[in-house]
Amino acid sequence: MADYVDINDLTKSYDGRTRALDRVSLTARKGEFVTFLGPSGSGKTTTLMVIAGFEEADGGAVHVGGMAMAGVPPHRRGIGVVFQNYALFPHRTALQNVMFPLLMRNVAKEQAAAKAREMLGLVGLADYGDRHPRQLSGGQQQRVALARALVFDPALLLLDEPLGALDKNLREQMQLEIKRIQRALHVTTIFVTHDQSEAMALSDRIIVFEGGRIQQDGAPLDIYLRPRTEFVARFVGDSNLLRARILDREAGLAEVEGLGPSRIPVEAARTAPAAAMLLLRPEMLALAREGEAVNPLTLAIEEVVQFGDSALLIGRSNGVPIRARIAGRDAQGMAPGAQVPLAWHPESAHLIAS
Repeated sequence: MADYVDINDLTKSYDGRTRALDRVSLTARKGEFVTFLGPSGSGKTTTLMVIAGFEEADGGAVHVGGMAMAGVPPHRRGIGVVFQNYALFPHRTALQNVMFPLLMRNVAKEQAAAKAREMLGLVGLADYGDRHPRQLSGGQQQRVALARALVFDPALLLLDEPLGALDKNLREQMQLEIKRIQRALHVTTIFVTHDQSEAMALSDRIIVFEGGRIQQDGAPLDIYLRPRTEFVARFVGDSNLLRARILDREAGLAEVEGLGPSRIPVEAARTAPAAAMLLLRPEMLALAREGEAVNPLTLAIEEVVQFGDSALLIGRSNGVPIRARIAGRDAQGMAPGAQVPLAWHPESAHLIAS
């Protein structure tokens, strides 16, 4: 499938010294849901604003649907944008807010109203058209903003942390709603967030930003299970990152900090540098059953954090900090000071060049 959004070598500096964007290149296919993930100041929102036309890059090119965006003002790009603060007109009703982009495009009022009602129905607000923003909850306002961004059938939908102001339960509900609507309309979508779980839940593909550069571009599970850099491994999800030294490449054996001689994937051992970082996600550690022989360790528990369905064990193995996530029922009775036998499978580990 051909790329629908094509960005090449974007550069941008606000002060003439530090690059907010440093040769950023990326693509998005038609109908794809792509998430820009990264900490504050990483370049993800700047990239979004350049695509929308609200920021001008110092160099590079943006193409949407095969058309160059250079010199095209934001209102002529055919791009729908939803901001974190929703930017609704407080003196207009929900219906009037959604109609606004159509009226600006000289669509007849009756036709605009019909299309706006259809879009409000799609976002689950068919009976809220006559309410003003102050009469709507945060989640309802977010749906109105989404309907307004989609009502004119945009070529591209850009979402700049639109769920940041919502509480956890509502945010999770809106994640499902956004994905449902995006699939129904098959609109190419770029979503900006610093929330890793949000990115994992929504995305077909995640692009991780840091320091104005792209650190990794891939499917959510690839980003989580096979990060290419130490930054991505630490930023996306919880992690145990331990120094490792390859002892035997053909046997898949390494000396791992805090864990001693350990079995690792043979393929990884063959290609890894002599000194590397071993990534072991907390959920990859399990309680060692009697007779467990593969990669055993003893965790001296310092803290137990209960989540109900699971528990996070925080402690040390041979003085090295280790975090393990096990089933909540298995953690009953565990407390700081306990010594817990754990084990992990060689294929659970991932090696990163240090």
